[in-house]
Amino acid sequence: MANHTGNLFIIAAPSGAGKSSLIGALLNKYNDGSMQVSVSCTTRAPRPGEHDGVHYHFLSVEGFEERIEKGEFYEWAKVFDNYYGTSKKVIEEGLAAGIDIFLDIDWQGAQQVREHHPDTCSIFIMPPCLATLEQRLRRRGQDSDEVISKRMAKAQAEMSHYHEFDYLLVNDNFDDSLAQLEHIVLAQRNAIAVQQERHKAVINELLG
Repeated sequence: MANHTGNLFIIAAPSGAGKSSLIGALLNKYNDGSMQVSVSCTTRAPRPGEHDGVHYHFLSVEGFEERIEKGEFYEWAKVFDNYYGTSKKVIEEGLAAGIDIFLDIDWQGAQQVREHHPDTCSIFIMPPCLATLEQRLRRRGQDSDEVISKRMAKAQAEMSHYHEFDYLLVNDNFDDSLAQLEHIVLAQRNAIAVQQERHKAVINELLG
């Protein structure tokens, strides 16, 4: 792995916008280890098929609260009686190894992360319309009408913060959206500050 600093990306979206599928497809295309999704910490119990350190870092409530007191999270929140957070150590180690890290967090978490990393590239993903969003949520077949209604209201509240992000993707056609996401990531990799650090020796030699 190259010994330069990786890029930090925030990717936010309402549930049902296709964020996880897009990130997964991008990581599948660039499967050389140069990109990865940050593994969040949580106090909720593992679901069937989930493994510690792969899907989440599963912590006790006491352990999580102890880390909060020590300031070990970039951002954290309590959602439906469970804590979720982004570990500073996990992110810093990945970036130092030259890996591009994707943070799959909401707009509130994005605000907290920007306080620590103002140069973070942030992307917001929207569905093409409310009808499509509802259809995608219903397709999962996991929720009642009441829950779907609450998720729709929550989605609209989240989407009202889209203007706080650097980029906006409307996920109507998956392949087009994936291409746009890839372009943003590659452009960030080739930004002057990144390339200047990566090719410091070459630049110094060329400019004498």
